[in-house]
Amino acid sequence: MSASTATSCTVPVSALRASPFSLDWGTNVHTTVIAINAYGSSAESAAGNGAIITTTPGAPTSLTEVVAERTKSTLGLSWTAPVFTGGAVIVDYRINIAELGKSYTVAATGVTSTSYTVTGLTAGKTYELKVEARNSYDYSSSSSVLTLLCAFIPDSPTTITT
Repeated sequence: MSASTATSCTVPVSALRASPFSLDWGTNVHTTVIAINAYGSSAESAAGNGAIITTTPGAPTSLTEVVAERTKSTLGLSWTAPVFTGGAVIVDYRINIAELGKSYTVAATGVTSTSYTVTGLTAGKTYELKVEARNSYDYSSSSSVLTLLCAFIPDSPTTITT
């Protein structure tokens, strides 16, 4: 006879999402436990903590430039929040940037709106930008890449001679 002293178990999300449970993303799951040994079964435990079925959210969409935010060292961005939140609210966004053909770095984290102005850029350089959404589970995949030239309308000439 073998004995188990396990005090936890793991139920794959795929099992909860499949029949007979067919739970939706974002569903609270409250479980109870009954201990069984050779002498019988215990009383049912109190319900568990109400874990929520979550996964990563969908990627943000419609990443575009906010032209009014363009200067010689800034580019403005806006995007649409993902439709699929992964079963939890979107907490914030992460903005990634790279000079054209180079590796991405994080330009900003903790962005709570669906727009952002990237600062500290160099006029005349082309940048690639993408955005990720985050919920309580993790970050989404990236939005499509937006490629922008950091350029601006020059100032008017001050002295004209003929």
